Amino acid sequence: MPLTKRDKEIIADLNRFRVMDRDSIAEIHFTHNKRPNYSANNVLLRLCRDGHITRSKAFVPFLYFSVETQLKKNSAKIGHFLAILDVYKELRKLGALETFVVEPKYGRKGTVEPDIYCRYRKTGFFVEVQRTLYSDRQMTEKLDRYVKFYRDGSLPGNFPHVLILSERPYAINAIDYPFRIFQAKTFTAFIQSLRKPVEQKPKQLSASEGIRMILK
Repeated sequence: MPLTKRDKEIIADLNRFRVMDRDSIAEIHFTHNKRPNYSANNVLLRLCRDGHITRSKAFVPFLYFSVETQLKKNSAKIGHFLAILDVYKELRKLGALETFVVEPKYGRKGTVEPDIYCRYRKTGFFVEVQRTLYSDRQMTEKLDRYVKFYRDGSLPGNFPHVLILSERPYAINAIDYPFRIFQAKTFTAFIQSLRKPVEQKPKQLSASEGIRMILK
């Protein structure tokens, strides 16, 4: 059976995210169906049967994998990629998402390696999705790679803001960096912080200073 437009879009998303759960696929690709999860199950079963994708029954709901990326079904990175997927779903709901790239590559190993590059409301972001707890030193070392990348000047246009999504904030002095750094638990929480009235605070503690986005 020839692949439908939606089949191709699902496969493209699995190539992009490496792994997706059934409910997320239903949310993204079957919103207009009367029974999204049921419809998703039928399509995904057919795509698995025909060898276009693979799945793991070790999770509930089932997880589906891209054949091209060959992510192992017991990989320690599964949770990481699903967390990136959650950020994407957040941004879809927030609207005005222009670009979303998973783990973009900007050079050889050791070069800056953001989890996400996205362009939201005409503003570029490098996003670090921190499910694993880093020490402040480890986070500083990660940000130092961004500084080197910034100074290399190899990225045309305005340098993206760096957004760290983590359950706990890191001890980072934002004024020490030549680009804007923000921290929040989720992208939604970050956007909500920009909508709050700006209080009189020291410059390094101002969460929204220096970023201009059209928020509605």
